[in-house]
Amino acid sequence: MIYVFDVDGTICSLVSGDRYDLAKPMPERIKKINSLYDNGHKIKMFTARGATTGKDWTDLTKNQLLKWGLKYHELIMNSKPEGDLFIDDKAINAQDFF
Repeated sequence: MIYVFDVDGTICSLVSGDRYDLAKPMPERIKKINSLYDNGHKIKMFTARGATTGKDWTDLTKNQLLKWGLKYHELIMNSKPEGDLFIDDKAINAQDFF
């Protein structure tokens, strides 16, 4: 199974004013994702960091994920990836919406 996880507000705290360096990890959520990874699932991380400003946050984001001990296969910046399940703090299920 392919799992696609948002970063901010999903595996770490939300921050204001592009202060992503101040984001705090959510260890229990990271542990759950690492368990999925260890069980053979593909993990994609997805973030809109820089989508509005055009600033490239890739290096900071990769360093944070490494520091937080997150296991993943792919980091996607600013484009919607293919996946079976999307886990995001701003998502709403289409069935619920319609």
